[in-house]
Amino acid sequence: MSGEPTYGFDTLQIHAGARPDPATGARQVPIYQTTAYVFRDADHAAALFNLQEVGYIYSRLTNPTVAALQERIATLEGGAGGVCCSSGHAAQLMALFPLMAPGKNIVASTRLYGGTVTQFTQTIKRFGWSATFVDFDDLDAVKAAINDDTQAIFGEAIANPGGYIMDVRAIADIADDAGIPLIIDNTTATPYLCRPIELGATLVVHSTTKYLTGNGTVTGGCVVDSGKFDWAASGKFPSLSEPEPAYHGLKFAETFGPLAFTFHGIAIGLRDLGMTMNPQGAHYTLMGIETLSLRMERHVQNAQKIAKWLEDDPRVDYVTYAGLKSSKYFDRVEKVCPKGAGGLFTFAVKGGYEACIKLIDNLEIFSHVANLGDTRSLIIHPASTTHRQLDENQQRAAGAAPEIVRVSIGIEDADDLIMDLDQALSKATA
Repeated sequence: MSGEPTYGFDTLQIHAGARPDPATGARQVPIYQTTAYVFRDADHAAALFNLQEVGYIYSRLTNPTVAALQERIATLEGGAGGVCCSSGHAAQLMALFPLMAPGKNIVASTRLYGGTVTQFTQTIKRFGWSATFVDFDDLDAVKAAINDDTQAIFGEAIANPGGYIMDVRAIADIADDAGIPLIIDNTTATPYLCRPIELGATLVVHSTTKYLTGNGTVTGGCVVDSGKFDWAASGKFPSLSEPEPAYHGLKFAETFGPLAFTFHGIAIGLRDLGMTMNPQGAHYTLMGIETLSLRMERHVQNAQKIAKWLEDDPRVDYVTYAGLKSSKYFDRVEKVCPKGAGGLFTFAVKGGYEACIKLIDNLEIFSHVANLGDTRSLIIHPASTTHRQLDENQQRAAGAAPEIVRVSIGIEDADDLIMDLDQALSKATA
């Protein structure tokens, strides 16, 4: 099963990319724990290395277990192909790598995960790249930030930590007018809640560590290509449109068409950057995706109930959940995330920074961890952890002010979670 889905989401999340093992009949995707693969003969090996034939060479590049996961995620996203790698951060670099060059820049949302902000403000400078951060609710500011050296626009469908909903279609229209790709981080929404490619995105990135795996066991990332962008149209993307010396002058866009970005990600990105996903990690994520829709429904149901309870609590200043009618993003939910606003949001505790710390230290069910998208409910104080490397102005712009805690609502009994929050808030604000 590949390409545009012809089956329902619940069917595809179980069957896409998975076929009975031809050697044994095993129904679950086997863990191909191997580094290398035997070639049929010398001509077969040469054809693989020349990209004249698709197959397996070395597990830094391709692995059957990882390939099954790539196909499943790409199918659920409605993309042409996908490349899995070692983490969500690796996926972001993998997405940018074919697009960028020294002196080039991207336009990025101010509402991003703190680690992404650091990657874009600090790490990419070492490659000679840069990022301009803009409030994506200000469409004129987004347009104004684009210049001749801008290679891409980057945002999150549901922003971490605040759960803000991005108007993907509006930003995609700006990217189209500028002739550049739109990259959407769909980690927090997952393809069950949001389908960025249908809204005009060119590339979708995931930290598969989060909701796709769903059980907090392994790290991983994925880049999904829509297959709809013409990489040769403008001359801005020579890595994809011009002859590649390492493959005897092969042009990825010309040779592979809609799969140009995907093949480049494997043949150049994984080959040279080496940010490989291990097959056992891929196996855990494949198993997690089998229950994605069931889990996301419960995440949304619980988050809606708990966010409303927090909003009505006098110990809480405000709640950022987009599923609340009080949210400025409430009207976007139906068109961007029609099945719900996700399970991630923040709330401000009266008493500020110190009250947030006391709240976290007194919770019993919620786990204090730097992760999200688990079956378990999780909480963190971004200003002292995930966003502590930012100054206060940057923290507030990212929705991670000192008085804020972020919650990732799990699939436990919602009343139990409310009871836990209630007792901890009492101690935090006493």
